[in-house]
Amino acid sequence: MSSEQITLLDLPSKDPCSTWSLNPWKTRLILNFKGLDYKTEWTEYPDIKPKIEPHLPPNETGTPYTIPTIKLGDGTWIMDSRKIAAAIEKLHPQPCLHMDSPYLPKVEEILPKIFQNVIPFCYNRIPINLLNEASTQYWYTTRAERVGMPVQEFEKKHGGEAAYEGAEPHLRQMTELLKETEGPFFMGTDVSYADFVWAAALVFFERVDKGMYREILKRTGDEGPHKLLLDGCAPWLKRNDH
Repeated sequence: MSSEQITLLDLPSKDPCSTWSLNPWKTRLILNFKGLDYKTEWTEYPDIKPKIEPHLPPNETGTPYTIPTIKLGDGTWIMDSRKIAAAIEKLHPQPCLHMDSPYLPKVEEILPKIFQNVIPFCYNRIPINLLNEASTQYWYTTRAERVGMPVQEFEKKHGGEAAYEGAEPHLRQMTELLKETEGPFFMGTDVSYADFVWAAALVFFERVDKGMYREILKRTGDEGPHKLLLDGCAPWLKRNDH
């Protein structure tokens, strides 16, 4: 029913428009996995705060207003991918996301360590490869403020081989987690939210820069389990543009 339809605020990309960012992908994977009725409201970076601020208090830490944000059919707004996951799991418990899986905190611990090393690539290449003109200047300004220099300089200083070497031990940790079962998922044949967190990251890396994605897969030590995970998640990765 239309009254139960969820609205997903997501970040658009250059034409052809489709989802690309890590955190919105987590939410979209959940919505697709659970087969929920939803529509996408594409929202450029400068429009995020004006659109969400009337409905929600700011995040307690980090950027005050962020995507993904969803609006439920009853008018409730929820911001932050982790909070969205918990809320949707409570409202629609089947199929189960296994939010209590022991793999989830492990994945969520490793992932920021990977990002900490490869973020110089992302900050510089996202506006070039993905953003529309409406968001480009916002990105350059806010990210330069965040890192204390232009993003081009940030990649030159902190990217390159040293960044991949820094990410490699954490990427190999993720590989070892995936290898604890026969796969394709962290829990074996059972899908869980942990799978969506890492699958979202892999898809994000590929969208940001295919060369970076290939290097990241190489640094995992074994590309097989990661590609197997993406193959397993393929049914829920299909809907990415509406």
